Amino acid sequence: MAEAKNIAGEAAGEGRPTRLRDALRKARIEAADRTGVVVDLRDAEVARLEILNEALDPLFAQIPDRVDLFDRGISQGETPRLWIDVVAHILMGRDKRVYRFVQDTRFGRIVIAESHDVPVIVDAVTDYVARRMVEREHAMVASPVAVLAAPAEESRRRSRFWPFAFGFLLGALALFGMALYASLSSL
Repeated sequence: MAEAKNIAGEAAGEGRPTRLRDALRKARIEAADRTGVVVDLRDAEVARLEILNEALDPLFAQIPDRVDLFDRGISQGETPRLWIDVVAHILMGRDKRVYRFVQDTRFGRIVIAESHDVPVIVDAVTDYVARRMVEREHAMVASPVAVLAAPAEESRRRSRFWPFAFGFLLGALALFGMALYASLSSL
Protein backbone atom coordinates (compact mmCIF):
# COMPACT_ATOMS: atom_id res chain seq x y z
CA MET A 1 0.00 0.00 0.00
CA ALA A 2 2.86 2.36 0.84
CA GLU A 3 4.46 1.50 -2.48
CA ALA A 4 1.25 2.41 -4.32
CA LYS A 5 1.21 5.82 -2.59
CA ASN A 6 4.88 6.40 -3.55
CA ILE A 7 4.19 5.45 -7.17
CA ALA A 8 1.14 7.72 -7.24
CA GLY A 9 3.18 10.49 -5.61
CA GLU A 10 5.97 10.08 -8.19
CA ALA A 11 3.46 10.14 -11.04
CA ALA A 12 1.88 13.29 -9.61
CA GLY A 13 5.36 14.79 -9.22
CA GLU A 14 6.07 14.16 -12.87
CA GLY A 15 2.83 15.84 -13.87
CA ARG A 16 3.29 18.89 -11.68
CA PRO A 17 6.10 20.58 -13.61
CA THR A 18 3.95 20.44 -16.71
CA ARG A 19 1.02 21.94 -14.83
CA LEU A 20 3.32 24.47 -13.15
CA ARG A 21 4.73 25.43 -16.54
CA ASP A 22 1.19 25.85 -17.87
CA ALA A 23 0.24 27.86 -14.79
CA LEU A 24 3.32 30.11 -15.22
CA ARG A 25 2.50 30.60 -18.89
CA LYS A 26 -1.11 31.45 -18.04
CA ALA A 27 0.05 33.88 -15.33
CA ARG A 28 2.42 35.56 -17.81
CA ILE A 29 -0.34 35.89 -20.36
CA GLU A 30 -2.66 37.39 -17.76
CA ALA A 31 0.07 39.76 -16.61
CA ALA A 32 0.74 40.75 -20.20
CA ASP A 33 -2.98 41.33 -20.74
CA ARG A 34 -3.18 43.53 -17.66
CA THR A 35 -0.03 45.38 -18.65
CA GLY A 36 -1.39 45.85 -22.17
CA VAL A 37 -4.31 47.78 -20.73
CA VAL A 38 -2.11 49.96 -18.54
CA VAL A 39 0.20 52.72 -19.71
CA ASP A 40 3.39 50.66 -20.08
CA LEU A 41 2.71 49.10 -23.50
CA ARG A 42 6.33 48.45 -24.33
CA ASP A 43 6.75 46.11 -21.35
CA ALA A 44 3.61 44.30 -22.45
CA GLU A 45 5.07 43.89 -25.95
CA VAL A 46 8.32 42.52 -24.56
CA ALA A 47 6.42 40.18 -22.21
CA ARG A 48 4.34 38.84 -25.10
CA LEU A 49 7.44 38.40 -27.25
CA GLU A 50 9.12 36.53 -24.39
CA ILE A 51 6.12 34.21 -24.18
CA LEU A 52 6.41 33.54 -27.91
CA ASN A 53 10.17 33.09 -27.55
CA GLU A 54 9.57 30.38 -24.94
CA ALA A 55 7.04 28.70 -27.23
CA LEU A 56 9.72 28.60 -29.97
CA ASP A 57 12.29 26.88 -27.72
CA PRO A 58 11.32 23.30 -28.79
CA LEU A 59 11.59 24.26 -32.47
CA PHE A 60 15.06 25.79 -32.16
CA ALA A 61 16.22 22.88 -29.99
CA GLN A 62 15.65 20.60 -33.00
CA ILE A 63 17.86 22.63 -35.36
CA PRO A 64 21.30 21.01 -35.77
CA ASP A 65 24.27 22.91 -34.32
CA ARG A 66 25.98 23.07 -37.72
CA VAL A 67 23.15 25.22 -39.10
CA ASP A 68 24.04 28.81 -38.25
CA LEU A 69 21.30 30.59 -40.19
CA PHE A 70 19.23 31.59 -37.20
CA ASP A 71 20.06 34.09 -34.51
CA ARG A 72 17.02 34.34 -32.28
CA GLY A 73 16.72 37.10 -29.73
CA ILE A 74 14.58 39.98 -28.54
CA SER A 75 15.71 43.50 -29.35
CA GLN A 76 14.32 46.15 -27.02
CA GLY A 77 14.44 49.32 -29.05
CA GLU A 78 11.69 51.74 -29.90
CA THR A 79 9.78 48.79 -31.34
CA PRO A 80 10.60 45.52 -29.55
CA ARG A 81 11.17 42.63 -31.95
CA LEU A 82 11.80 38.91 -31.70
CA TRP A 83 14.39 38.20 -34.38
CA ILE A 84 14.37 34.80 -36.04
CA ASP A 85 17.23 35.49 -38.43
CA VAL A 86 18.77 38.49 -40.16
CA VAL A 87 15.75 39.21 -42.36
CA ALA A 88 12.75 37.85 -40.42
CA HIS A 89 11.32 39.02 -37.13
CA ILE A 90 8.13 39.18 -35.09
CA LEU A 91 6.72 42.39 -33.76
CA MET A 92 3.45 43.34 -32.15
CA GLY A 93 0.64 44.84 -34.19
CA ARG A 94 -0.92 48.24 -33.60
CA ASP A 95 -3.23 47.00 -30.86
CA LYS A 96 -0.24 45.35 -29.08
CA ARG A 97 -2.05 42.00 -28.92
CA VAL A 98 -1.46 40.74 -32.45
CA TYR A 99 1.78 39.01 -33.36
CA ARG A 100 3.03 40.01 -36.82
CA PHE A 101 5.68 37.78 -38.40
CA VAL A 102 7.43 39.73 -41.17
CA GLN A 103 10.34 39.27 -43.55
CA ASP A 104 12.37 42.11 -45.04
CA THR A 105 13.10 41.68 -48.75
CA ARG A 106 14.68 43.93 -51.34
CA PHE A 107 11.17 44.83 -52.49
CA GLY A 108 9.94 45.79 -49.02
CA ARG A 109 8.51 44.08 -45.98
CA ILE A 110 6.31 41.01 -46.39
CA VAL A 111 3.88 39.89 -43.69
CA ILE A 112 4.23 36.11 -43.43
CA ALA A 113 1.68 35.59 -40.65
CA GLU A 114 -0.44 37.66 -38.30
CA SER A 115 -2.45 36.31 -35.40
CA HIS A 116 -3.46 36.72 -31.76
CA ASP A 117 -2.61 33.07 -31.09
CA VAL A 118 0.89 31.90 -30.23
CA PRO A 119 0.47 28.44 -31.85
CA VAL A 120 -0.40 30.02 -35.22
CA ILE A 121 2.78 32.10 -35.16
CA VAL A 122 4.83 29.10 -33.97
CA ASP A 123 3.53 27.12 -36.98
CA ALA A 124 4.42 29.99 -39.33
CA VAL A 125 7.93 30.25 -37.87
CA THR A 126 8.31 26.46 -38.16
CA ASP A 127 7.40 26.62 -41.85
CA TYR A 128 9.79 29.54 -42.37
CA VAL A 129 12.66 27.75 -40.63
CA ALA A 130 12.05 24.62 -42.71
CA ARG A 131 12.05 26.63 -45.96
CA ARG A 132 15.28 28.40 -44.99
CA MET A 133 16.97 25.10 -44.14
CA VAL A 134 15.93 23.62 -47.51
CA GLU A 135 17.27 26.74 -49.28
CA ARG A 136 20.54 26.28 -47.40
CA GLU A 137 20.74 22.63 -48.44
CA HIS A 138 20.21 23.57 -52.08
CA ALA A 139 22.88 26.26 -51.85
CA MET A 140 25.32 23.81 -50.27
CA VAL A 141 24.69 21.15 -52.95
CA ALA A 142 25.63 23.42 -55.88
CA SER A 143 29.35 22.80 -56.06
CA PRO A 144 31.52 25.52 -57.58
CA VAL A 145 33.65 22.87 -59.34
CA ALA A 146 30.69 21.69 -61.42
CA VAL A 147 29.80 25.27 -62.32
CA LEU A 148 33.36 26.07 -63.41
CA ALA A 149 33.80 22.80 -65.34
CA ALA A 150 31.17 23.65 -67.97
CA PRO A 151 32.91 26.77 -69.37
CA ALA A 152 36.25 24.92 -69.35
CA GLU A 153 34.79 22.18 -71.56
CA GLU A 154 33.33 24.79 -73.91
CA SER A 155 36.68 26.55 -74.21
CA ARG A 156 38.36 23.24 -75.06
CA ARG A 157 35.86 22.59 -77.84
CA ARG A 158 36.23 26.02 -79.42
CA SER A 159 39.88 26.82 -79.64
CA ARG A 160 40.82 30.40 -80.38
CA PHE A 161 43.79 29.45 -82.55
CA TRP A 162 41.86 28.54 -85.70
CA PRO A 163 39.90 31.79 -85.96
CA PHE A 164 43.17 33.66 -85.47
CA ALA A 165 44.94 31.59 -88.15
CA PHE A 166 42.03 32.05 -90.55
CA GLY A 167 42.03 35.84 -89.98
CA PHE A 168 45.79 36.02 -90.43
CA LEU A 169 45.63 34.06 -93.69
CA LEU A 170 42.73 36.19 -94.97
CA GLY A 171 44.63 39.39 -94.12
CA ALA A 172 47.80 38.15 -95.84
CA LEU A 173 45.82 37.25 -98.95
CA ALA A 174 44.17 40.68 -98.96
CA LEU A 175 47.56 42.42 -98.73
CA PHE A 176 48.95 40.24 -101.52
CA GLY A 177 45.89 40.98 -103.68
CA MET A 178 46.25 44.75 -103.12
CA ALA A 179 49.97 44.61 -103.94
CA LEU A 180 49.25 42.64 -107.12
CA TYR A 181 46.53 45.08 -108.15
CA ALA A 182 48.79 48.09 -107.50
CA SER A 183 51.62 46.56 -109.54
CA LEU A 184 49.33 45.66 -112.46
CA SER A 185 47.64 49.06 -112.55
CA SER A 186 50.99 50.88 -112.70
CA LEU A 187 52.04 49.05 -115.89
